[in-house]
Amino acid sequence: MGYIWINLCQTVRVLDRVNATLNHGIPTRLRDHPLAAGRPFPLGATFDGQGVNFAVFSEHADAINLCLFTDDGRKERARIPLLERDGDVWHVYVTGLTPGAKYGYRVQGPYAPEDGHRFNYNKLLLDPYAKRISGKLRWSDAVMGYRVGSTKGDLTFDNRDSAFAVPRSMVVDPSFNWGDDKAPCTSPSDTLIYETHVKGMTARMPGVSPMTRGRFLGLSSEPVLEHLNKVGVTTVQLMPVQAFVDDHFLSQKGLRNYWGYNTIGFFAPEPRYMTDQGIWEFQTMVRRFHSAGIEVVLDVVYNHTAEGNEMGPTLSFRGFDNLSYYRLAADKRFYVNDTGTGNTLRTDHPMVLRLIMDSLRYWVEVMHVDGFRFDLATILAREKSGFDRQGGFLDALRQDPVLGNVKLIAEPWDLGPGGYQLGNWPHPFMEFNDKYRDNLRKYWRGDRGLTADLAKRIVGSAEQFDHSGRAATSSINFVTVHDGFVLEDLVSYNVKHNAANGEENRDGKDDNYSDNTGHEGPTDDAAIRAARALRKRNLLATVFLSQGTPFLLSGDEIGNSQWGNNNTYAQDNDQGWVNWHKPDQKLLAFVERLSRLRRDHPVLRQSRFLHSRARRTDGKPDLFWRMPDGRAPTATDWQNPDWRALSVEVRTSSDTPAYAASTDVLFLTFNAGDEVTVVLPDLPAGCLWKLVLDTAAPDEGPQCINGATARVAAQSVCVFAQTPA
Repeated sequence: MGYIWINLCQTVRVLDRVNATLNHGIPTRLRDHPLAAGRPFPLGATFDGQGVNFAVFSEHADAINLCLFTDDGRKERARIPLLERDGDVWHVYVTGLTPGAKYGYRVQGPYAPEDGHRFNYNKLLLDPYAKRISGKLRWSDAVMGYRVGSTKGDLTFDNRDSAFAVPRSMVVDPSFNWGDDKAPCTSPSDTLIYETHVKGMTARMPGVSPMTRGRFLGLSSEPVLEHLNKVGVTTVQLMPVQAFVDDHFLSQKGLRNYWGYNTIGFFAPEPRYMTDQGIWEFQTMVRRFHSAGIEVVLDVVYNHTAEGNEMGPTLSFRGFDNLSYYRLAADKRFYVNDTGTGNTLRTDHPMVLRLIMDSLRYWVEVMHVDGFRFDLATILAREKSGFDRQGGFLDALRQDPVLGNVKLIAEPWDLGPGGYQLGNWPHPFMEFNDKYRDNLRKYWRGDRGLTADLAKRIVGSAEQFDHSGRAATSSINFVTVHDGFVLEDLVSYNVKHNAANGEENRDGKDDNYSDNTGHEGPTDDAAIRAARALRKRNLLATVFLSQGTPFLLSGDEIGNSQWGNNNTYAQDNDQGWVNWHKPDQKLLAFVERLSRLRRDHPVLRQSRFLHSRARRTDGKPDLFWRMPDGRAPTATDWQNPDWRALSVEVRTSSDTPAYAASTDVLFLTFNAGDEVTVVLPDLPAGCLWKLVLDTAAPDEGPQCINGATARVAAQSVCVFAQTPA
């Protein structure tokens, strides 16, 4: 006890000297902010009604200073040393400071790139836990920790002050009147995911106020909510909304980072999507979505930061503790680049793992989001031995009581060795299934020998996901996503047209499995337009009719085009935004019909896999594949490259308990060949088959089938429902 008392007395005396120093020659208003020791938890800037506690992590720093700025953020009005250190957390308490205060840090330590250290006291740093960021990065040589242009490159040291070019961290009061807000908690079986972009969705959308277009408030406005409800969307997946910066090379070309996969603030909403009013705008957006019965999932980028490789800027993490935050190569000077962006976060470090977990909990508890899609997720689960489905990150995530009830979605790959991990994620993760995307594109393009692969995708890719108690909803079934061709371009272009990105058309995927149906780009040819429209309907119908979780890209439902650009990451303009000027109303009505069809038929959205096993309720198989003549396909049939008409009879899974079993029965036909006559399955007494969907005749309503056969048009999908006579 005596030892603690002595240390406390010493702390008080030191802080008194600091206060006295600060109070000498500074504006009067700062004299009302006496200092105290503060506490090491929570990290970041925390307002408690009386003042603000500041706490930051650095394992290898020698000294850390808190920099306070004037209200306009232009002038540094105080520099406060953090004299208290608990382990590797440095902290101080500033009495009387209120939300809205702008601040940053300067960190002193060794500048020794060969040893992994890149401290530079001259560089103003953003708080890694900043809840709000004010201003934007001004690209200047001053933000680099080394002397730009020197023959020694990053081994040199730059002593210029970067404060004029760096955004400010801000103190916030996160309290918000949530009222009766309640998370929709939509079950995976009932989920329809809709990926969208805050600005891209609203920049040209009729009915959205010009003042809120491109902002959180515009995205949650009535026209958007009405449209999403009409389509049947249950879950919006927002492209990155955590604070990010525009890449230097894009700024030099006059472009911007439109997509946002260049994060610098894992707790702060992106400023360009808000006015100057505060984070309540994001919270209001979430509350409005919830009131419309729609979940909010964030696309999060915890695999790398905006600081790039050894030649990148010093904005935050690098300046606080480069050796702790980043995965470094064996020589420690260079960065591991499993992301393709220059650096990789060191998620096996306990404080970096804590940063990620704290960030996730913050977005759930304070901002009320409903889940996360992890960009290049394999990186997060990498241990020293490689991907580990029982590694630290996944174990921490799965046991966390706050995160246990939100949706978790993995992009199951990265660019590192052994990075492709489709199907290897533990429950309750859902995964983006690129095998599904590629198989569907090839099948409906007319490639031979893909019928067996299509069958696997229709039943939820069980060979990938049916293990370890995982659900059939684990597979996220998509045919388009933000990177790659949008649906309209998938049927309109054979090759990418990315010249606008300024990279001589070298960027973006070359393998798109697309087909222009006879003409590259837009055309007035009626036959080509009709063929494109049919193929779009076939692709969309297959997505909605497959076991798994359906996924829809914003704008695909109205025929939006990006003019053949399959990598619009830098196109913050009409090419990247959704064009609402001439929406394809017929396609929109068809998507609405698909959504209703999926909701009306439980067999299309099962949580248990189908394996052609006899059901306990009636002894009938839950899945029965059929050739056009009604017989079961043989091994030879499955290997026949010319088999183009796949039919399947679907019932409730044999694993479904009797109390949850459904009488719903569907017969689906996916015909990528010529017109064919299919034999319909036998029916119980008193029932008939009703054609409830035909992509070749999208405007026709349900039709009862008289007889044992039905004609299926060339290049079409048909759905027959067993119905009481």
